[in-house]
Amino acid sequence: MISRTNLKISHVAAFDDNYIWFIHGLPEKSAEKQIIIVDPGDAEPVINSIRHHNYLPQAIFITHHHHDHTGGIKELVDAYQIPVYGPANERIPHITYPLMEKQTISLTSMGLLFDVLDVPGHTIGHIAYLGHQSLFIGDTLFAGGCGRIFEGTAEQMHESLSKLLNLENDTMVYCAHEYTQDNLKFAQRVEPDNKQLIQRIEQTTQLRLSNQPTVPSTLELEKQTNPFLRFNIDSVKTAAENFAQKSLKTPAEVFRTVRYWKDTRNYSA
Repeated sequence: MISRTNLKISHVAAFDDNYIWFIHGLPEKSAEKQIIIVDPGDAEPVINSIRHHNYLPQAIFITHHHHDHTGGIKELVDAYQIPVYGPANERIPHITYPLMEKQTISLTSMGLLFDVLDVPGHTIGHIAYLGHQSLFIGDTLFAGGCGRIFEGTAEQMHESLSKLLNLENDTMVYCAHEYTQDNLKFAQRVEPDNKQLIQRIEQTTQLRLSNQPTVPSTLELEKQTNPFLRFNIDSVKTAAENFAQKSLKTPAEVFRTVRYWKDTRNYSA
C-alpha cells in the first residue's frame, strides 16, 4: 500500500504483466475502504481482492479501449452498479461518463479530485487521470519506456509525452504493465553512459529478483532515464542520429526515430 499526500493506492496483478490499480478514498473522509478501479482488464482478481479486504467500489476509470484494460468492466458493473469513466473518443461499452481534456472528476465522498489529460498516440482517444500528485497513464508512458503507436501518429505521441514533461517532478507515475526491465535494456542502448539509468537498472533487477513491482515511478526518474521523455537531450539526439544516419532537426523527429529504433530491434514493450 502506497501513501501519497494521504492518497493510498494498491493493486492487483492480471494476465502476464498487467497492473490494475485501486485508488482509495482519503482517511480524513473515513473512506479508505472505498476504491476507484483503474483499467480492470480482468474482473476475477479485482472481485477476489474486494471480497478479501471488504472494499467498497465507487467507480471505474478507463484510459483506453484495449481489452486488457476493459475486459472486466461488464462483470464489475453488474456486480457493483458503479459508474464508468472513460475516453469520449473511443467506443467502449458501459461508459457512463465520457471524458476529454480539461474535465475534472470529483468524488466528494472519497475526498478525491482528478483532472483529465488527452494523451493520444497508443490509441486515438487515450486519456490519463491526474490528481493528488499521482498520474494514471495507462499505456502512454511506461517505466523506462512508452506505448507502441497503434492508432495515432508519432507526432501525437510526442505531443502527449511533452505534456507530461510539464508536470511536477514528484508526480507518481502509475502505468499499467510490468515492462521495466525490457524498457531499460533498450534505454541503455540509447544512453549507455547515463549514470542514473545504470543505477536504475541495478535497482530494477533487484526488485524483479524479489518478485516486486517496479512501478510506480516518479516523473523525475522518468525524465532522467526514459529515452522517450529525453527527445530534447543531446545524448539521445546523437544516438538517434547515429541510428538513422542522418541529421534530425526537431525533438519530434528524435522521438519518432527512437520509437522506430525500439520497434525494429525486437524489444517487447
